Amino acid sequence: MTDNDLPLADLKVVDLSTVFAGPHCARYLADFGADVVKVERPSGDTARNIGWRDTDGTTLWWKLANRGKRAITLDLRDIDDLATMKRMLSVADVLVENLRPGKLEALGLIPDELINVNPKLTITRVTGFGQSGPYRDRAGFATLAEAMSGFAAMNGEADSAPLLPPIALTDELTGLAAAFATMVAVHAGGGQTVDVNLLETMLQVMGPLVSAWHTEGYLQPRLGSGIAYSVPRGTYQTSDGGWIAVSTSSDSVAQRVMELIGVADDERFQTFDGRIANRDEVDALMAEWVKQRTTAEALESFEAAQAAAAPVMNVGEICSDPHIAERGALTEVDGLTMQALIAQLSRTPGAVRWTGRDLGADNPKTPDTASRWFSDS
Repeated sequence: MTDNDLPLADLKVVDLSTVFAGPHCARYLADFGADVVKVERPSGDTARNIGWRDTDGTTLWWKLANRGKRAITLDLRDIDDLATMKRMLSVADVLVENLRPGKLEALGLIPDELINVNPKLTITRVTGFGQSGPYRDRAGFATLAEAMSGFAAMNGEADSAPLLPPIALTDELTGLAAAFATMVAVHAGGGQTVDVNLLETMLQVMGPLVSAWHTEGYLQPRLGSGIAYSVPRGTYQTSDGGWIAVSTSSDSVAQRVMELIGVADDERFQTFDGRIANRDEVDALMAEWVKQRTTAEALESFEAAQAAAAPVMNVGEICSDPHIAERGALTEVDGLTMQALIAQLSRTPGAVRWTGRDLGADNPKTPDTASRWFSDS
């Protein structure tokens, strides 16, 4: 399969965004064949200096978030470089940017004017709080969205401080949301802006908790690994020091788990409401049952009962898991192992073609090349 065979091969994307959320949006488009040009300031994207590094000194964040993209540098404060950007946008299908509201316009890249020149252009704008509202001018960081969305307030043990996720959760989710919204806009013919932000993306994944607040004033407390509407649900330590995770979100599965731990006849534990009302006792019974067995024994018992449990695995363990290997969930690109595609399409699959490139690796050799950039192979 050649690049031209990929499903988004006819999509031309300019990625002017930095760090993670915006670049992830453009990365998902590149994974399915879009011709994405990553435009950096001459000093380079911040992601080139964050976190772990490959053996060549390039950060792993950079190689992942900007895989499949060409890499050029432009100084948009320079009149010639700004003109180059405008020429690129005159033939592009998508612009992805994550400047603070008003900053794109301040550079001379005014969305209405860009769309007037190129009516098919979709401008995806990724910010912390959106293009409108009293928080629009605040700096957009995932940590702030995780704190303000309700996530941190209910994350952690009951007697502990609120906890933030130990990964760039909001950036990853917003990248997905932005890629989805971008393709909706492209499907509709373009000619519009897409307003995606970190806070509202996190608010979306709160599920019915928003409705629960409005209907009954419910605020979910911190429950550790527990969940408000299903018990037992959590992580439990085995006799050999391992941990397993248990879910009983299906009523039939919950009944089988109650049978497994020997309390199915207790009327208190026969319904969701009953188990929730007796949360501490159910959790204690579950913990004691698991504690008396090795990890292998506990998992074998759950599997035999057709109930839901899994080992708690670290990244090293999941990366060497046979299921991950058979699914092809990881791929090696340019000698670096990373996640493969977000989804497998049976007829029009995507492809991870290369990792994030060196600074300015694809800078045009002559000025006129930039005006024809997307027609180049």
